[in-house]
Parts: sequence; C-alpha cells; structure tokens
Amino acid sequence: MIPTNLLYCISWLFFVLFCTLFSVEAAVAQNTMASATIPVNVGVVLDLDTWVGKLGLSCINMAMFDFYFNHSNYRTKLVLNIKDSDGDIVGAAAAALDLIKNVKVQAIIGPTNSMQANFMTALGNKSQVPIISFSATSPFLISSMRSSYFFRATHNDSSQVKAISAIVQTFGWREAVPIYIDNEFGEGIIPYLSNALEEVNARIPYRSVISPGATDEEIERELFKLMSMQSRVFIVHMTPDLGSRVFNKATEIGMMSEGYVWIITDGMTNLWSLIHHSDHMDSMQGVLGVRNYVPKSKELENFKVRWKRKFVQDNLSMMNAELDIFGLWAYDATFALAMAVEEVLGTAKFNFDTSNLESFGWVSQNGPKLIQALSSMRFKGLSGEFGFVNGQLESPIFQIFNVNGNGEKGIGFWTSKDGLVKRLDSTCNANLGTIKWPGDSYSIPKGWEIPMNGRKLKIGVPMIEGFHEFVKVTWDQKTNSTTFTGSCIDIFNDVMKIMPYPVPYKFYPIQMEKNESYNDLIDQVFFGKYDAVVGDITIVANRSLYVDFTLPFMESTVVMVVPIRKNAKNNAWVFLKPLSRDLWIMSFCFFYFLAFVIWVLELRINEDSRGPPIHYVGIGFWLSLWTMIFADRGNVLSNPARIVVGLWCIVMLILTQSYTANLTSLLTVQQLQPTVTDVNELLRNGENVGYQVGSFTEEIVQRLTFDRSKMKKFSSLEVLDELFTNGSIAAAIDEIPYMNLFLTSKSHCNQYTTLTEPTFRTDGFGFAFPRGSPLVADVSRAILNVTESYRTGDIENAWKKQTNCPDSSTLDSSNSLGVESFWGLFLITFVTGLLALVYFAAKFLYEQRDVFHECDPGISIWKRILQVLRNLDQRDLTSHAFRQHGLREEDSNIEIIPIRGAVEAPVEIPVEAPVENLDDISGAATSVEVEFHHASTNSS
Repeated sequence: MIPTNLLYCISWLFFVLFCTLFSVEAAVAQNTMASATIPVNVGVVLDLDTWVGKLGLSCINMAMFDFYFNHSNYRTKLVLNIKDSDGDIVGAAAAALDLIKNVKVQAIIGPTNSMQANFMTALGNKSQVPIISFSATSPFLISSMRSSYFFRATHNDSSQVKAISAIVQTFGWREAVPIYIDNEFGEGIIPYLSNALEEVNARIPYRSVISPGATDEEIERELFKLMSMQSRVFIVHMTPDLGSRVFNKATEIGMMSEGYVWIITDGMTNLWSLIHHSDHMDSMQGVLGVRNYVPKSKELENFKVRWKRKFVQDNLSMMNAELDIFGLWAYDATFALAMAVEEVLGTAKFNFDTSNLESFGWVSQNGPKLIQALSSMRFKGLSGEFGFVNGQLESPIFQIFNVNGNGEKGIGFWTSKDGLVKRLDSTCNANLGTIKWPGDSYSIPKGWEIPMNGRKLKIGVPMIEGFHEFVKVTWDQKTNSTTFTGSCIDIFNDVMKIMPYPVPYKFYPIQMEKNESYNDLIDQVFFGKYDAVVGDITIVANRSLYVDFTLPFMESTVVMVVPIRKNAKNNAWVFLKPLSRDLWIMSFCFFYFLAFVIWVLELRINEDSRGPPIHYVGIGFWLSLWTMIFADRGNVLSNPARIVVGLWCIVMLILTQSYTANLTSLLTVQQLQPTVTDVNELLRNGENVGYQVGSFTEEIVQRLTFDRSKMKKFSSLEVLDELFTNGSIAAAIDEIPYMNLFLTSKSHCNQYTTLTEPTFRTDGFGFAFPRGSPLVADVSRAILNVTESYRTGDIENAWKKQTNCPDSSTLDSSNSLGVESFWGLFLITFVTGLLALVYFAAKFLYEQRDVFHECDPGISIWKRILQVLRNLDQRDLTSHAFRQHGLREEDSNIEIIPIRGAVEAPVEIPVEAPVENLDDISGAATSVEVEFHHASTNSS
C-alpha cells in the first residue's frame, strides 16, 4: 500500500508538469499569433510639455491597451511613433514630415493646436496620410483647407455660438463684447459669434483683443477701457491661463460686481480641471460657462478611476489631475483609427507608392481607403456617440453651468433641436435654473449701465434758422454760455427726469451749414460723434437704417398749405347754393312724379283734375303744388292720394327747413375757398411749391415729379409768408407741427388753409440714438409716461403763439346739401306713390273686366283697351264724391239742346225733378230733340 504522503507528492508533481506543459503551449500559441499580427506605423505629434499633450498621450496609450485586449483576434496592430512638437508650428510640421518620409506612417494623431494643424494638414493631403486631431478646434481648419485627409475628433468652436446667443436672447441683452486671445484660435470664432448675435437682435459694439503674452498692466488697461463703456455683457474666449489672469484683474478693479455678466466659452470650460483646483475660482464667482456635454456611463466612471491611477503613477507632480473631454476624444479617436485600419487591411498589406516620389516623401496608397473607413465609422465611445460628419464630430449638446462657491452648478442645456432647456428629458421648459450672478446677486442684470466715471452723454442739438418754438440755441457773449430752449428740449428734459436711473448728459450745439440737412445729424450719431441728437427730427425709414429712434413724442403728418380766396356774398344765384344740383333735380323729378300720381288717383272723382287733354300736364303740376300748399282745403278726395300728399308734405317740410338753415349759413358765414385744390393742379399749371430747408420733405416734393426749378426753399415762417405774398409759390409742403404755427399766427389768420389731399404719414418727432443703444427702450417708456400725463401738450401750448384765429380748415363749413342726406325719404315717397298707382290700376281693371269678357268677336283687343282708357276719363258716379250731391248714373248725360227753327232757348229740366213724361213740358215747340250730356253737379 502506497503511503498517503507519497500519493500527495505524486499528485503535486503531475499538477506542476501539467501547468508547465500548458504554459509552454500557450506561449507557443501566443508567439505564433504575434508572428501573424501586421504592425501598422502610426504617428503621434503632441506638445508633450503641455497638459493637453500629457493628457492625450496617456489616453492614447490606454486606448491601445483596451482595444487590443478586447480584440486580440485582430490581425493588425497600431505601432505608435511619438514625436514632441515642442509647442512650435515648425516643430510640428518637421515631426510630421519625418514620420511620413522616414517611418512611413499610415496616419498621424495630433497636433495639439489649430495653428500646427494647418501645416500638418497640407502635408497629410499631399502624402494621402490622414491627420486626426482631438484638440484643434478652430473653424478655419475645415473651411480654409477643405482637405479630406483632416479629421477633427473634437467639436468646432463655432458650434457653441448658437448656445451663447440663446443665453443672450433669453435675458434680453442687446449688446455683448467678446474678449478673445489674439491668435487664430481666438479669431476663428468671432465671425460666427457676430452672426449668431445678430440673429437674436444683439450686436457687438466693441471687440477686445488680448495678446497671448500680454502683461498684467496691458490686461488692466484693456479692462478699464471696457469699464468705461455701456455694455456689461462680456464673452471670454481664450486659453485657461490667460483667462484666469483676466478674471483676476477684473476682480481687482471691480468688474465682477453686481450688474456685470461674464460668459466663458469651451476654450476654458473644456480644460476646467486646470481652473477648478486653482486659486482662480474665487475670482470667477457668478460666471456662466458653456461646455460640451458628456453623458454619464459605467464605462466612463471605470475609465476615470483607471486613468487617474495610471496618470498619477506616471506624473507624480500632478496629484490633482482630472480627466478632461480632450482625453476622452483622444481615447475615442484612437479606437476609431484602430478599427479603420483593421477594416481596410485586415487581409492586406500597407504600402507606399515608391514610384510617385514627392518633394518631401512617399505617397500612401492606403490613404483613400482609410479616410473612407474613418468617415463611415460609428460607435458609442466614452465621450458619447462618436462619428465623423464632413470630417468632424456631429453637432454636440452643450451644458450651461454657473460658477458658485468652490465648484459649478449645472443650470441647463442647449441642443440644436430644442434650444435652451432646463433638462434634457423635457422640451417644455425654456428657462434655466437659478443663477447666482456676480456680486452675489440673484437679480438678472440688464446688460448695460451708464459709466459712472464722470463722462456725460454727449447730446447734439441742431442750430436752425427758424421755427425756434421747437429748438432754439442761444449763445450769451457776456457769460460765454449756450442756452438750449424749445418744446423738444423741454420734453427731453422731462423724459430724463423720470428715467429709472440717473442719466448724466450735456447738450452740444450742432451748427447746420447751408446745404446740410437733418440726415447729416443722423450721420454724426452713426459715426459716434454724439451719443444722441435731440430736436425736431422726424422718424423716417431711411434714417432708421443708421440710428435707433425712440417712440415719437410729437405726432406729425406732411400736408400741403395753400392761400385762401374769399367768395362774394351778393351772388345772384346764391339761393341755389343750399342744395346741390343733384338734389334740385331729384326734387323736381319727384314733384312731377307725385303730381302724376295724384292726378291719376283723382281723375275720375275730382272735378279739379279734369279738363281738356292738352291741359293735363298743367293741371297735374298745379294740383300737386296746390295740394302741397293748401292741403287743408280738402280738395284731395281719395284716400291713397291723401296718403301720398301727406307723405310729400313731410318731405317738403324737411327739405324747406334744411334749405332755410343752409341758406342762412351761406348768407351769414364768410366763405373761404382754397386757390389750389390738389397737387395735380399745381403740376398742370406749372406752379412753384415751397419746402423747408434741411427737411426730408424735399424728397417728397421730388417724388411728386416737381421740376427742381419749381421748388423753393424756406427756413422760417417769415420767409414762407414772403414767398406766398410775392407769388413765388402757390403752395407749401411741410409737416403739420410747422404748418400749424404758420396757420395760427395773427399775421396769417384766415389767409391760408391745409388740403386734405395729399397727406403723407410719418411716425412723428423722435430722439435719435446709436444703433443698438440700450437707452432707447427706457427712454421710449419714459416718453409714454410723459405723453400720457398730458405734459407734452402743455409744453407745446406754452411755446405756441396764442391767437384767437379759427382753424381755417373748418371755415368752409356751409357745403351744399346732397341727395345722400335725403335718399331715405325719397325712397319711401317713391315706394308709397308706386303702391298707390298699383292699387288704383288693380281696382279700375277689376271694374272694367266686362269690357274684356264681352263676347263680340268683331271687337279687337286694341279697341277694348281704347274703350277702357275712354272709361278711365269718365266720372266715377259711384264714388262718395258724386253720391253726396245726389247725381245718379242715368242723369249724368241729360241736356236739352234746341233744334233749328225751334224755340230760341233750350228748355232745361232740373236735375232735382227728374223727367218722367216729355209730354208734360209746356211751352215747348211741337218738335223737340232731347240730348243728354254730362251736367255739373251744381246745375239747377
């Protein structure tokens, strides 16, 4: 039996032998695999003495280890050839040239900054070697080089300008001053930032450029210059070391106090770890920052721990180092390059074209395939979704944070799709989180302030020859002082008194030359000679292109003024004036129409309507006039006629009363008529027209196609009156405020008037400030307060010359009355008369129905109609008018007419004693002919 100890030793011996054999086999397999791996030379050009260089190289090495540990079956493996550019542009280009020519690298990772990338991209483009930079952010690289062999594994600096402009827009700031480093990195963002701010109605009033090697005194001098300006919103775009110095100086001179706004770009925030663990945080309290957003993940947290341990081991002097986004981009760029190399040459060899020798080295034949593989690469890296679009990373998400205390606080995000949002999981909130502004203030800064350095606003006031009621500049030789008066000056002073903050200002006279206009005043504001211009300056479109106007403090419209001619009162035809011609014609037409209606209605029952046919027109007119004047005589017998006559009497009563009132006005009120009715009359007659010198009305007169020789200038009310008096002009075109002064002066009372046409609308008088001036909004609000308190009206009235002159535009008030004032009465009268005729015709035709129903075929329809018309001319003995006199139908045609040779006088038979037997007539001739005809109801 074998002892237990021996068995244990034998078992242990077999185990050791097995492990040894397995190790040998594994080593052999590993050597076999290693011998099958294709090495691919890749260059790395970085500034190894800088933080970005050290951070990038450490992340590249870790990416190489992680990639091939997870992909041990790949046939290709990158071999890093590291070169130090020593922070020099030429050094970076020389390193790249050496790698391409001597090492024959298939790609280069680097360089560190944008200036170096320009040269290296040119080399890579000629040799077909891709250049992949994870830290060159200048927008000029892609736009200027346009090389398909340059890949930016970072975000373009210009991609953040939309996020910055969104912040400016959210808080309503109208100006922002960029402070940037004086190199390609700093200058690259400015054109894009300017365009983005213009899109949100903000502007850049000044650009502050600081040299990379600026001293503290130079930085302080530049900050004092910014402090003397109105704008209080500053956008800082520079490296962390220079930016930290700027904020230190800003804190020293008081520019980190309440009212200031500081926004830093990702030029500083992407390297935030360099600032976070320094003493500079205290000088940046309240600053807003914009940085690339990196989504959290478990892989990222694990990598941070491993990187921290590895980096500290290699750099013992940097114990507080923290991973930045540039390290993540370096890691992901290395991953992308390794995958692209495996995809292109997993089964092939890398080679250079030895037959195509360039002046500096070889040309890679694998470059075109490699850039194609890089362009199509998509994966989720440590920095988020990684992929190249047009040679650079896709549009990023930016996080907005606020420096507060010893760290920063996230207050929102910006995306190209939703803009500013408080949280990424919600698109309904456009507000940011709570912000603690500089000076420990939670109130939103207004973005500008009047500099409190003793400087006052320089307000220009035009010195004009006339119209001193608006603006008057007086120089006192004794005191050597200038006095500014006028309604415009008083209004401006009142506006400044109620501003929500003190605004120091001083008036300066502006001498107007002979050929200068108010447009020249606008130019002086545009070129910065004055901070504003106050006076009778009209707001017009072309001027608003150069300055910003406040709301108008005085209304204005361009009108035409012409002289007045008086009409004589003793006009032989003045009695026709109260009514217009159309109303006279309408009245006479209705007079005859109603005369016809009344005659028809009364024809069969009223003896006053009867007579020979030739007198029917006269009888109708007379009957209508008679019934209108003597309606109480009772000579209208039918009810329809009485209704028509009654309505006509009402119409005539209204007409006569209106006629009397208007005639009285014509005979008692002085009639004033303009000598010119419109502009076309001036043009047809070739008349001259006046305009105010220096005014924009000159352009209006020219647009009305007046010849230059017909245009006369005037500079005051006296000159204008002289031009009218000596006949030099027939009309004047100017704004209402000036013309009202002219019309209401005692010397011109009732001599001129304004025409309603043509009129040209303007926005009125306003104060002019430079474009984008933050004062405009507050001054406009103050103007509203002044105008709503009726203060402007009191000021205008105080400067007007008080007269009792009536408004000439209302003197010609006795206009003729027209049909439009009475068409309703005429319509009612016409309808009533027409209905009365229809009623009468329907009733009469019904009574004559037997004529049409007679069965005699020998009578034509026309004879029947003529019979009906003859019957219309017969008395209607059945009417009430005839029955009341006792006349019967059979007695209507009785008259005794003597026969020749008989008695000399006819024998009349009284109607009251009807004849029953002709034999009873005594004294008659033996032969008597009896004729029956219509007798009057008054016959005895």
